[in-house]
Formats: sequence, structure tokens, C-alpha cells
Amino acid sequence: MKDLQPVRLNDGMSFADTADVLIIGLGAAGASAAIESRGAGADVLVLERASGGGGSTQYSGGFLYLGGGTRPQRANGFADSAENMYRFLSAATPAPDHRKIRDYCEHSPAHFDWLEAQGLRFNDGFYPHKHFEHSTEDGLAWSGNEKVWPYLEAATPVPRGHKVTSPGGQGQLGEGGLKLITTLITRAKALGVRIEPDAFVQQLIVDAEGRVVGAKYRNFGETRLVRARRGVVLATGGFGANKAMLEQYCPLLAEEHSNVVGAPTADGSGIELGASVGAALNNMAGCLITSPFYPPASLLKGILINKLGRRFVAEDSYHGRSAWACLQQPDRIAYLICDNAVFGRPEFQAQPLIDAWESVAEMEQALGIPAGALQAELATYNTEAASGRDPAFHKQKDWLQPLVEPPFAALDCSYGKAFYTGFTLGGLKTSALAEVLDDQNRPIPGLYAAGACASNIAQDSAGYASGTCLGESTFFGRRAGLGAAGVVAD
Repeated sequence: MKDLQPVRLNDGMSFADTADVLIIGLGAAGASAAIESRGAGADVLVLERASGGGGSTQYSGGFLYLGGGTRPQRANGFADSAENMYRFLSAATPAPDHRKIRDYCEHSPAHFDWLEAQGLRFNDGFYPHKHFEHSTEDGLAWSGNEKVWPYLEAATPVPRGHKVTSPGGQGQLGEGGLKLITTLITRAKALGVRIEPDAFVQQLIVDAEGRVVGAKYRNFGETRLVRARRGVVLATGGFGANKAMLEQYCPLLAEEHSNVVGAPTADGSGIELGASVGAALNNMAGCLITSPFYPPASLLKGILINKLGRRFVAEDSYHGRSAWACLQQPDRIAYLICDNAVFGRPEFQAQPLIDAWESVAEMEQALGIPAGALQAELATYNTEAASGRDPAFHKQKDWLQPLVEPPFAALDCSYGKAFYTGFTLGGLKTSALAEVLDDQNRPIPGLYAAGACASNIAQDSAGYASGTCLGESTFFGRRAGLGAAGVVAD
């Protein structure tokens, strides 16, 4: 990571522009911050490094993790509450920030309403099947580990994946994210937010008391200074496009066989800017890394085994959890074992078919598994599955089926053989009000952060639920915008 230093404010400085609130980055977090700042009466200037806004949001499916009783939940008969949502997220998060999670859950229905008020639409259709990112326009879907043990014991399972509707589209993958960010940027412009593209911020400006009061940026070779009267918001995205930072903080995503998704400008620049004025970093090794093997849902009835022939996770887990479990196995080797009755080709085509065999013994030998190990493991599983039980990993009854019909197939879920993709989850340490904190948990005056450059609710792959990043980006982006404008969020 670059060792940046801030610019010290002095009387001789000449500013190219001045605004009440300066926002750096125009993805979901930056756009949400801009809308709220402007709504609070502030003059808002956004500096966007690319030639147009969008950030990593535009490459996403447009899912937001929302609950507590949203309209699509109620329309489909799901009784959720803030407390129920809080219990789930707290259980699924390795080191939960209870204040952030509590606030997010309590305000989730109102945040859903706010998103629709900006022009976004979520229809009331419900997609009940297992999918990593369904292509229909249904606005509500299961998107995490809500129905997976042990989380289902912590909270009543309720779907919370809310997908942005793209009117006139065909519901194809990626349409929702583009619709989301386009709508928010259009709203920001309509409110009078000023946006300067091709503006690469290089340093923050601080006054004698250490308050962040502006930024130095480059625009087509010209260096400029901009002053912020009230506050600055960092919303620059994660650091997936910075190989050096990945190697330093999140080496798994730096490896050759990891495909990192996101905008090419998500190179950690906002994290470096925050660190230059004393910001603490949090959860920098955290990431989502996944390799969905479903749909077809029938594959969930197969079993995941390691090179020793042993199961290690409930196969009906959210794909981020099962993929993470695969990476924890010896030599990162894992196979999905199916019989003829449940076999299908993965829709995502991430796991190659190794082969099929007439007997488990032949498969065991071909895979190099210790003699008898897989046969014993499968025999135990089949006996339990026949009675509708899985005492070892608690896979749900819907996905329990003895694997007895030859031929038997193996899909390769091993790292380096299967396709693994992901993004960073670590960043600047922030408060529940999106204030950037130092290593003593003190707010850095004048500085706020949201989106993938900040560490918030999502922390790892095993506990992740699709939509959490966009949900927290928009929610804490709003809080950052309010704070920078001088308004304390509820």
C-alpha cells in the first residue's frame, strides 16, 4: 500500500472549486451519499475517477440484502422483523459490530422505501428455487444461509435478497446492478449534485487541527485543489484491482487461479487516502470467494468430499460457504460426488466433470482416495439420508437422497481446477454513522466512508449473503452523506 501523506492547508492555496460536501467515487455508496447530502441542503461535488459513474455496482446483479418486513416480504407471506434479521446477521458474522447490524436491521424497511423513492423498482414476485443469481424479474429470493444449520436455530429463516427490477429488460445477469446505479446517478443529477468525471484524487487536504477539508486531484494532466466546507466522503470501492495490496492483505485473491470481480478503478486508492490521515484498517483479509455448483438444484443432493474421502460441509449451504469450506480442505482438493439420479451440468460451468464410473470403488481408486474411505463415507450417508437425517452436517431433508444409482460422477471443485471468483470485504474502520475512525476508535474530523472501501457488515465468504454489499453500501452511503453535510442520522 502506498505511504501517502496529506496536503497541509495554508493561506496561499488556490482552489479550483469549493463545495459543502466532497464525495470521492460514484458507485452505489457515493451516489447514495450525494443524494442524502444534497437532500440536506448541501452543495455537493462528486469527483469520479472514471469517465462516468458506476464503479463495481454496474457489474453486479442488483441484489440488496434487506428485511425486517419489506413490502415484497409481506406480499409473499413472510413475517420478518428487525430482531429476527439482527439475530441471523449476528450469527453469520465472525466478529459482528452489533451497533451497525442493529441499525441496519431496524432501518431496513425504511431503507427499502427510500430506494424506491429514488426511482428504483422491486416487483413482488418470489423466486423460491436455489440459484446463485436468478435471471427472472422476481424481486425476492433466498440469497444466503438462512435455511442452513446452525443459522436456522438462531433466527427464523426468511428470504431477504431483493433484486432491482429492470423494466424492458429480460432479467439477464448484471442488468440489475446497472439499473441500480443508473437510477441513483440520475436522481443525484436531478437534485443538483455536481459531478466531475476523470478526476483522480491523489491526496486529502487537512487543516492545522487535523480536520479533512478537501482534496488534491488530477484531471487530464492538470492538478487541482478542491475545498470542502463541511465534510469529505470516501466511496472509491475495494482493492481488488491492486495486486500489491491483495498480496499484502488478502493473498488468496492474489493467487493465479482467483478471478477478482469489480471495476478496474477499485484499486484501494480510497483506503490509502484514509490511511494517510490516520485511519485504522479493518478486516483486510476478508473476502467473498465462491464457485457456485448449483443450479441445477439436484446437485445439492450430491456430497462434497475431500482427498481423504470425507465430507466437510452441508451441501445445501449458500455457495460462498460451501466454496470456502472447499478451500479449507487438504491441498484445496474437493469433489462433488453424484449418482445418475441427481447428476446435472452446473449452470455456472465452474466445476469440470472428471469422469463417471460404474462403482464407487472404481471412482475412489481413480481419484486417489484411500481404499475404502469413500465407500464407507457414502454408505453412512446413504443410510442416514434414507431416514431423512444428516447428523454430521444437518443438510435439510429436501436435499437428502441416497446416492445409489450408477454410474457415479465426480465434479472437480478443487482450487485451480474449478473457477473461483470473488472480491474484497476489508477497508477503513468506520462507526455506525460512517465516520472514519483512527486506531483509538476516534472519528477523524470531516472524513466519512462507505461502500467497499469501508469495513462494515459483510466480513467473510462463509457468512456472506448475496446483496449484503449493495445493501450496506447504499445504507451507510446515506449516513456518510448526512454526516458530511452536518446532519446526524437517526
